[in-house]
Amino acid sequence: MTTVEIILIAIGLAMDAFAVSISVATTEYLSSKRARFRISFHFGLFQALMPVIGWFAGNSINLYIKTFDHWIAFFLLGWVGTKMIRESRAKEEQSYRLDPSRGWNLVVLAVATSIDALAVGLSLALIGAGIWQAAVLIGIITAGLSFAGILLGVRIGAGLGKKAAFAGGVLLCGIGIRILVEHLFC
Repeated sequence: MTTVEIILIAIGLAMDAFAVSISVATTEYLSSKRARFRISFHFGLFQALMPVIGWFAGNSINLYIKTFDHWIAFFLLGWVGTKMIRESRAKEEQSYRLDPSRGWNLVVLAVATSIDALAVGLSLALIGAGIWQAAVLIGIITAGLSFAGILLGVRIGAGLGKKAAFAGGVLLCGIGIRILVEHLFC
């Protein structure tokens, strides 16, 4: 897997965190630089850790599923991408009653925005891609886009978040299709 493909995956995965960052930035809780840093840092950290966990899980079962691993990678990336697209089209709005930059609220948001990265880590293991460069890039890109989402959310509100999640979902579906085509026809 090339660095460009890893960066595209990272951008796709980061769109959930970006969208949530825009949304939480519309609350009064993210007025301090410290709160903005906490959200960005934790979103990036969890987004970097989840694919590592998925990758180790994938490597432990890779010998048993090597003949059809590209199909699993395709379905996992397609599932994550479709889920992101579907969620971006949902009408519900989130409201935050408790500070999203502290305690369990922060942990829940960080896990919720990074759980898809677990499936991507599993997919990377199944296609034999390395994890360390991917995890670092995913974490850095997610932290950066989360911070940008916070700044954007403070200025323009939550409307852009759903569009970013939609674009990320399309990107992940496209990468899944590329993996499948590459293994079937190359």
